Amino acid sequence: MKKQEKEIIGLFVRYLILLLVPLYNLYLIYLIFTPLTLYLSYLLLNLFYGATLSGDLISFNDVTIQIIGACVAGSAYYLLLILNLSTPDIKFGRRIKMIFYSLLLFLVFNVLRILILSSFLDTYPDLFDVTHYIFWFFLSIVFVVGIWFFQVKHYKINKIPVYSDVKILTRYL
Repeated sequence: MKKQEKEIIGLFVRYLILLLVPLYNLYLIYLIFTPLTLYLSYLLLNLFYGATLSGDLISFNDVTIQIIGACVAGSAYYLLLILNLSTPDIKFGRRIKMIFYSLLLFLVFNVLRILILSSFLDTYPDLFDVTHYIFWFFLSIVFVVGIWFFQVKHYKINKIPVYSDVKILTRYL
């Protein structure tokens, strides 16, 4: 198979995956990361506060939090997938490693975010809303971008997501 055919097939497969993942409102992402987020958050809160778990509710010190879809941050995981899969010229094994580590890093960040916000809700309930918005709107975005930049540097990626694929396509048209 020629290099040109491999590039086009690889591009097609990567973007097909990106089209299939968000089906049913990111169902696959939430299927994987909701229980991971819920149970890891519970385990850490239980370690520090003696928390209890009932369904998607975690209770401790007269505080109850509910881990809903927004807490899981499925769109952030999807953005990391988009950045990874829309970048050409990454070998399969390296791409799998990059996806695994980026999703794992975001999971760790997200669980720590829930732990910190839960602790804040217990200690400073009046400041919880503003702190929650700062974490959600600013720090989550900064963290996703930071994970991607870290990977670009660590794995020596020299292509630009989407743009480099467009350049490949225009070469063959």
